Amino acid sequence: MARWDEKLAGGEILLIDGAMGTELERRGVPMSEHSWSGAALVEHPDAIVAAHEDYIHAGAEVIITNTFAVAPYGLGKLGYGDRVDATIAGAVDLAKRARDNCGVDVAIAGSIANSAIRNHLRDPEGRLPSHEEMVTNTRRMADALARGGCDLIALEMMQEDRMAPAALEAAKQTGLPVWLGLSCDWNAARDGLVGCSFPDVTFETLLDLLLPMEPDAVCIMHSEVAQTTAALEQVRQRWNDTLGAYPESGYFVPPNWNFVDIITPDDLVREARGWVEQGVTILGGCCGLGPEHIVALRDAIPSTKPAA
Repeated sequence: MARWDEKLAGGEILLIDGAMGTELERRGVPMSEHSWSGAALVEHPDAIVAAHEDYIHAGAEVIITNTFAVAPYGLGKLGYGDRVDATIAGAVDLAKRARDNCGVDVAIAGSIANSAIRNHLRDPEGRLPSHEEMVTNTRRMADALARGGCDLIALEMMQEDRMAPAALEAAKQTGLPVWLGLSCDWNAARDGLVGCSFPDVTFETLLDLLLPMEPDAVCIMHSEVAQTTAALEQVRQRWNDTLGAYPESGYFVPPNWNFVDIITPDDLVREARGWVEQGVTILGGCCGLGPEHIVALRDAIPSTKPAA
């Protein structure tokens, strides 16, 4: 059993990294309208390595590949359609390079996000293919990450009832551990949580569909802090296994993240303490949250969760 897996099995807190795209923005790397931070894999690889290194130095024990917004569709639009698989696998190599440079044995999670799947799979009329086609096409991304040598698959920004089950099925077929990352928002009309960009899909519907598929961990991610707390409460009512939280802060106006009202590291720590009390053992950050937030979590959160 790997060290990161041992920590979770033993009830210890596992720190993961924070945002990649917004860290690249901070470094002046331009974002692409077709694949956001994905183009940097080809055009600015050294910046990606540097961002990974910053998170390792901050205390992250798992770093996530820069493949959140990478898919054949987006890379093709950028003229890189002939090297899709190599680019996705290469993202793992960049994470490995950072790990080797730092001399720290961190785990590498291969990211597959809803946005990448959605852009990749819709036909010219915007229609989705069948479940089987979605599984097959998403499996291509998962296999490329697995061949690259990642330790687990991190499904990110899963938020609706067709692509998310297909993505989870495809990721599990690799045989690697799979973390299910769910994103949600508050919908006033429904007076409840819904999929982040899918107001017609209730959060409860997502849980009822996806939890029986037995991911290795369930994380609330790319969701605002207040929604993260509420979502964790709903997950815990249905889920007694590994639970994680890595929220966002700020807002997105394509193709750039707006660093407005970003939660302070101290305020994040305050919220994270409550999440740990809810049973969370995986902690980190998503868009808008950087190495300074991971340092704060490292320094303030006990390594072992409170006894039940």
